[in-house]
Amino acid sequence: MLVGCGSLRWNPWYGHLTWEWKRGLRSYLHPLIFAALYKILALLHLDTPWFMAMAPRLLQSVFAAFGDLYLYKLSKCIFSVQVAQWTLFSQLVNWFMFFCITRTLSNSLETVLTVAGLHYWFFAIQSSKGTSVVSKHQAASKQSHPSRKLALLIAALSCAIRPTSAVTWLYVGLLDFIQMKSKCRFVFLEVIPVGAFVLAVTTLLDWWMYGSQVIVPLNFLKFNLFSSGGDYYGTHVFHWYFTQGFPSMIWTFLPLAVCGIVKSREWRISGLIAWVLGVYSILGHKEFRFVLPVLPLALMFSGYCLAAMSQFKRKNLHEKRCLSRLQLSVILLIITNIPMAFYMSLFHQRGTEDVMYYLSKEAQDGRVKSVLFLMPCHSTPYYSTLHYNIPMRFLDCTPSDNQGTLDESDRFLTSPSEFVGAVFGNLSSFSHIVLFESEERHVLHLLLRNSFHEVRRFFHSHFKVDRDLQSSVVIYSQRDVL
Repeated sequence: MLVGCGSLRWNPWYGHLTWEWKRGLRSYLHPLIFAALYKILALLHLDTPWFMAMAPRLLQSVFAAFGDLYLYKLSKCIFSVQVAQWTLFSQLVNWFMFFCITRTLSNSLETVLTVAGLHYWFFAIQSSKGTSVVSKHQAASKQSHPSRKLALLIAALSCAIRPTSAVTWLYVGLLDFIQMKSKCRFVFLEVIPVGAFVLAVTTLLDWWMYGSQVIVPLNFLKFNLFSSGGDYYGTHVFHWYFTQGFPSMIWTFLPLAVCGIVKSREWRISGLIAWVLGVYSILGHKEFRFVLPVLPLALMFSGYCLAAMSQFKRKNLHEKRCLSRLQLSVILLIITNIPMAFYMSLFHQRGTEDVMYYLSKEAQDGRVKSVLFLMPCHSTPYYSTLHYNIPMRFLDCTPSDNQGTLDESDRFLTSPSEFVGAVFGNLSSFSHIVLFESEERHVLHLLLRNSFHEVRRFFHSHFKVDRDLQSSVVIYSQRDVL
């Protein structure tokens, strides 16, 4: 995404547009939020690299706080205050929610909007059932409760940011549509007007920003669903979300969530979780963040189970025994989630961010002229952390229309030395080269031959994830730069 940095008055707009934007797969609605934030920082003369890197994260943290609030309200609406309190505890303690929800991913905002939309949707349902005897006029008005329209608006915004959010809202809408008396009223006076309004606004925004007539949801569906374009970045077995992905996300809350589902018999929400996991399982390319919107819902059932344990403690004669069971559960959840949350957020794979902070400081002193990243594509935050108009180059991984064609990233990992020699030849056009320690030994002779030497080494990871162990990130610089 293009970014602006007011400190470079001579050329305030620069950056890199990834291939998704060139193919019209992303809407500008989500980036517009952070672009507005950047503009505010510029007007306040706070557009320094540090503020420009931290401000979006702080803003997303505010969004995450609203997500916590609406999860509390949703749990209270469906169950009770006590369940809501334990749900909030589960949400705040869960390691993956702590790790992911404050990141500026579209999935994070989608999760917040999904929870908020579900709150207003179920609040409308509860309100319509609030009184048993009402007049015909009152009954008609309750069928069009304002909260339901607000829920539809939030759902439409969520789908505009990530079209796959329609998977969630298709289930929610159809489940209640079957039981509605005024089906035509719901479709023609609520769903279509709200959906058409949001689609029109976002489409006009995208047309203006792209400079051409682009329909992002259609392009998104064509690439990810009809052509399985996402499979280019790897596939998993069908059952991955059920056996590995989601259990890793919910972690030690899983037994409590299953217990809560069975005890509560709230099949609408539990069915929604199963539906989303099932639909996403059909797609070959799978990632943890794709199913993030249903994680808070699963944690709500954990809250139900914990609330049931606390109520059982009060009623049972063996109070001490029940109290110890609840306390042990809470202690187990804390010691299995909190350390993991801090480790994954503060230490695991932090080298790619540390290296950008270092380059940003060096660029401020004029010691960085150009950078080459010899690492898998999109490994670093790139301009979003550097915030200086310096030429940078990373290995491209744009999906090829020809199956079997390797991109630059794969070609480099297959044969690092041969690839660098063939594609870049003389490396003297770069002042700095960044790479993982796992590939360093393969191209070290080329670096030394071109007068590069190591200047910094940053810790990255203690264990491998999907590639060879990338234990550290190394920066090499030409000697005449220092």
